[in-house]
Amino acid sequence: MTRQFTKLFEPGWIGKLKLRNRVVLAPMATNFAGPDGSYTQRQIDYYMERAHGGAGLLITGNHKIENQIEYFAGPRPRADGDHLIASMTDLADAVHDKGAKIALQLSAGGGRIVRPANPKVSPVSASALPSCADPAIICRPLTSAEIEYYVNAFGAAARRAEAAGFDAIEIHGHAGYLIDQFLSPVWNQRTDAYGGNLDRRLRFATEIVKAMRKAVGPDFPISFRFSVEQKIPGGRGIEEAQAIARRLEAVGVDAIHADAGCYEAIEWIFPPNYLGDACMLDMADAIKQAVKIPVIAVGNMTPEEGEAALEAGKADFIAFGRALIADPHLPNKVRRGQREEVRPCVRCNDRCFGRTSASKPLSCTVNAGVGREQAYRMRKTAHPRRVLVIGGGPAGLEAARIAAGRGHQVRLMEKGPALGGTLKAIATPSFKKELRQMVEWWKLQLCKLGVDVRLNTPVTPEASVLAWADAIVVATGGRPLRPAIPGIEGDIVVDVLDWHLERKPVRGRRVVIAGGGLSGCDTALELAMEGKDVTIVEMLDGVARNLNGAHRASLLRLLSEDGVRILAEHRIKEFRNNSLVAEGPDGQELVVEADTVIYAFGMLPDDTLARAIQSKWPEVFVIGDCLRPGKVGEAVRAGFAVGWQID
Repeated sequence: MTRQFTKLFEPGWIGKLKLRNRVVLAPMATNFAGPDGSYTQRQIDYYMERAHGGAGLLITGNHKIENQIEYFAGPRPRADGDHLIASMTDLADAVHDKGAKIALQLSAGGGRIVRPANPKVSPVSASALPSCADPAIICRPLTSAEIEYYVNAFGAAARRAEAAGFDAIEIHGHAGYLIDQFLSPVWNQRTDAYGGNLDRRLRFATEIVKAMRKAVGPDFPISFRFSVEQKIPGGRGIEEAQAIARRLEAVGVDAIHADAGCYEAIEWIFPPNYLGDACMLDMADAIKQAVKIPVIAVGNMTPEEGEAALEAGKADFIAFGRALIADPHLPNKVRRGQREEVRPCVRCNDRCFGRTSASKPLSCTVNAGVGREQAYRMRKTAHPRRVLVIGGGPAGLEAARIAAGRGHQVRLMEKGPALGGTLKAIATPSFKKELRQMVEWWKLQLCKLGVDVRLNTPVTPEASVLAWADAIVVATGGRPLRPAIPGIEGDIVVDVLDWHLERKPVRGRRVVIAGGGLSGCDTALELAMEGKDVTIVEMLDGVARNLNGAHRASLLRLLSEDGVRILAEHRIKEFRNNSLVAEGPDGQELVVEADTVIYAFGMLPDDTLARAIQSKWPEVFVIGDCLRPGKVGEAVRAGFAVGWQID
């Protein structure tokens, strides 16, 4: 253990449960469950890998405690029947075999935030509120009998968790889900015993705690996760959150898991890179000041921020969510003094939240092996070969890493002076430091694996190195889309990638970004943060349309706060010496003054070299943007797959 992280790896206690360190796997949906809500081997492998990686406590994603009032079909984990105890036991045993402890997170369901499987059935909530999923639908308030049914169901689920060998339970009381709808006066407008002042709004939650405590006894740890700040008008603030925490402590809760947000402030539930490191630590600190029981901090935590928080007494445990998806062995690597070995989470929310919210299995932009931990455990090939990788972007870097890890002799040739491709080009702003870290991680891995990396070395169809290779991977990237708009060759017009790579000073104060995709929006935000007067011109009816909801919400908020003007549904007709001309949705022309125009119209595939090589050599793999431009995760997955295919 390095002295830098002494506190993070001290043993800790939640009630009478001793944990080997202060590292917690935060609860996250995986969509790996079976049709009946039981654990599949895929799900068990996923948690077992994170236990093997060194976390002290794993908290599962939320499990429904009933499926009658709020019915869902499909692979949603559940704890509403004794038939589930067998697979729950398999999971608990697997985690224990790796030295970690595990907590089962239990949820009353989504209430107003979900769309019921049966459209003829109204969603339930604390009160008759518009559904968050569809405001045209009015939720049905739970009856007193139904509340009692829920409370008893929590007790029964807690009993099953204990019977299966789980070490603790966490109550899902955050993010605007059903329990939170009772807690908050924004949504709880009841006039019975479950609405009104804080004690009455807390009654549903406290009855749940008491039912669970009755089922599992006084020593079984119970954690409660709730939003310290809801981040919406009229929502919960620090003072009320502290009062809630004190009342929960008084009824027997053993730990508070402090976070923020709700679905109207979704960026705080799945905090993207824009929110920075340790974005919720102040909330954990506020709860720590109010209670004597342990507090778990979460939200873009890093090992450094976690250690500092523990040292300062701002929290007792540090939860890592997406960071442990990206690298399940983060704890052990940090503990062994191998911090640079940790594969960074880039906080994009694309293949984690973006997939699970679409009812797809969990994946990861930078770790394509998520959910396939056993199938893709690195093993040497029986037939080592010579592999040539052409191109040092994310697809090529990942292909080289996997191929070399499997024992192939790999040579990577990059025509430019640095590795990273477009990833390096777009990672210039401060809020994209994780992308820069990812490139550095790849460089370290290739160095350790002995990959022969050659920069400033273009490959032609006649290059002799092609004859050296048994297998060739072409990952040369795409080329910027440059439409034939009059004036695009002008002095004030520059391509977004060229601007990032060359870092030429922006002329003047007025900057127009032509194109409102992610690259254009991030560039606009970067320049606005530097004090430029920025306008985005986009032909669609909105910007950043292909982003997941959490990422887009955060980006749009920041663009607004930094004064970026957005002209949607405007088609650019001409670039001029100090302006551009756009046509609006009403057909009227608009002249937008500009000292600099940066265009970001997207990418086109550039497979010229790939086709030439394929015509001469038998085993050629074409991946990444040169085949089909896409997101970083798609490039990484393509490289990962090719690295395994070469055998």
